[in-house]
Amino acid sequence: MSNTPTTVTNLGVAMFTVADQDAALAFYTEKLGFELRGDTRFGENNEYRWLEVAPPGSVARLALNPPMGNAPGGGSIGVETTDVLGEHRRLSAIGGIDMDGEPMVAPGAPLLFMLRDPDGNHIAVVEAPPAS
Repeated sequence: MSNTPTTVTNLGVAMFTVADQDAALAFYTEKLGFELRGDTRFGENNEYRWLEVAPPGSVARLALNPPMGNAPGGGSIGVETTDVLGEHRRLSAIGGIDMDGEPMVAPGAPLLFMLRDPDGNHIAVVEAPPAS
């Protein structure tokens, strides 16, 4: 174990691998209601694209990256809401989202439900802890 304290102070960007960045952008912004935070081309011939989305007001962002090799999907993140049941109803009404039928209630665990993006990445929608 190092005796040097970390200089890391924040979780800024989580990353998902997606097969189609434009389709992923549409899912996160049009279905889930996230904001586009960055869309930048880079590389010698602008062949790469850095694409970031986030829930409104969030400090942390989600980068939507093209696959390395042939391995899209499989990651997971958790997002928080003060109204899990309301968010579940909202997303159910939109339709076309692969999500659990009902939020899960388990002793010692927060109220939550799972959904999957079109590439199979898992998103846990979790009840935010009470403000202290």
